[in-house]
Amino acid sequence: MASSNSGENSNGIGQHIPLLIVLMLGLFLAILNQTLLNVAIPHLITEFGVTTNTAQWLLTAYMLVNGVLIPLSAFLIERFGVRILFLVAMFCFTVGSFICGIAPSFSVMLTGRIIQAVGGGVLSPLVMTIILFVFPPQMRGKGMGIFGLAMMFAPAVGPTLSGWIVEHYTWRILFYGMVPLGLIVLIIAFFKLRNIIEPKKIKLDFFGTVTSLIGVGGLLYGCSEAGNDGWDDPIVLSTIIIGVIFIAIFVVQQIRSKTPLLNFRVFKYDMFSMSSIISVLITVAMYAGMFLLPIYLQNLRGFTPLQSGLLMLPGAIIMGIMSPISGALFDKIGPRPLAVIGLLITAVTTYEFTQLTVETSYSHILILYMIRSFGMSFLMMTIMTAGMNQLPRELNSHGTAMSNTLRQVGGSIGTSLMTTIFTNRTTFHMSSISEHANTGDPFFAASFQSFVQKVAETMHLPLEQAKQMAVSLFTGQVSLQSTVNGINDAFYWATGLTIVGLLLSFFLRDVRKDKNVKREKTVENEKEILLLPAPKHGQDVKSF
Repeated sequence: MASSNSGENSNGIGQHIPLLIVLMLGLFLAILNQTLLNVAIPHLITEFGVTTNTAQWLLTAYMLVNGVLIPLSAFLIERFGVRILFLVAMFCFTVGSFICGIAPSFSVMLTGRIIQAVGGGVLSPLVMTIILFVFPPQMRGKGMGIFGLAMMFAPAVGPTLSGWIVEHYTWRILFYGMVPLGLIVLIIAFFKLRNIIEPKKIKLDFFGTVTSLIGVGGLLYGCSEAGNDGWDDPIVLSTIIIGVIFIAIFVVQQIRSKTPLLNFRVFKYDMFSMSSIISVLITVAMYAGMFLLPIYLQNLRGFTPLQSGLLMLPGAIIMGIMSPISGALFDKIGPRPLAVIGLLITAVTTYEFTQLTVETSYSHILILYMIRSFGMSFLMMTIMTAGMNQLPRELNSHGTAMSNTLRQVGGSIGTSLMTTIFTNRTTFHMSSISEHANTGDPFFAASFQSFVQKVAETMHLPLEQAKQMAVSLFTGQVSLQSTVNGINDAFYWATGLTIVGLLLSFFLRDVRKDKNVKREKTVENEKEILLLPAPKHGQDVKSF
């Protein structure tokens, strides 16, 4: 009987693979778009004649709109259903892409980015919710593995793709290219996508919405600016404090509400809570690599953005290949072995990045990053699925909204934290080296004098000019070495967070084996949750 059900489940899911591919393409485009613009910012500054701080709002505004919409996604899914919501999201994303492509001014460009973000903000939790409904718990690893293709592959391939396009063509292609792809997804979804559950006419919690928008928006903005302006900057400090206060009000109000906008009761489930903590730690570690390595490669070693992106491309390909494989392994052996192996590989390779020097070869970094990507391919979707499997079906949309919100906030905080550690430690190392570079020290004075003589002989300069040149070269070397040491120290912190995640992963368990977990095995239940044709007028959805 079990095998029969399993066969029917597989056949039912198989019918929807083309549709799942379409959904994943839509999500892939939205996530890819977040990373494409980084490389193009210098060109946009020249094109529109704006400052760097102004141009950064194209990234900040997208992140803020994206971030504040994710907590609302559970309500939006329940209120409007997945069909209408997906169509509206893809429509906004496609229209926003078109506006950005034709933008004659910066203000029009910013408007297009905000419209894009409205679509992108709900796509991730929406697609994850659909996958959780389509795939029963015993096959959910495969579904989340497919989901991981977009979640992990898109951010990694974005810099390489945008670097190549900007280097050879106009930056506008970054947006023009999204329009036909967005239209294809929109048309197919219009004809094929149906609601997995009927929309409910529930009222919007206005107070909860306002506190959520201010809280999440304030926290994300403060954290994103902290990396550049410092955590003690008045604007950064005030927005973070306001954000935390409003989030606290939002949490208390939602716990007391009978129909919460975002149900915090998901944290009553121990594996969901555990997986959420580990996911945040992994996200910070992942963003550390994505943020610090381009600085090292481009600013210190002189590689082009395209070369920097190409270094990360093999790792992205490995993640893309391994994501469905790790999902299938999850279904067979559960989360703990995959999480332990993945975090062990990630911890060791992250530690190896603490040993960077100004001579570390490109090939060494490439291989190290590939191995690290291989380790991380076992993690993100595996750990998220381990937590989501414990939630009852009615909490799926709230669980996905919570997971995505935590990942968004974790990524923002992680990037700012690594920026702060990197900046502070670079300053510390520069001061430390400068203190030892004292001409009052006979050993340093003799060494420096020898260096001046060598510069004079090599460059055929008078002694005074050679001394000035030596000071300039020495200062550059001090700055270079201090920056490398600062990056290494930031990777030490990322290693520490990964080790904490590794220790916590030993406590993960496969909730599918829990006696108190309700099994969703009957064919009737499967028929209810699969993406079926819309019922005829007057026909109840459950009759399907």
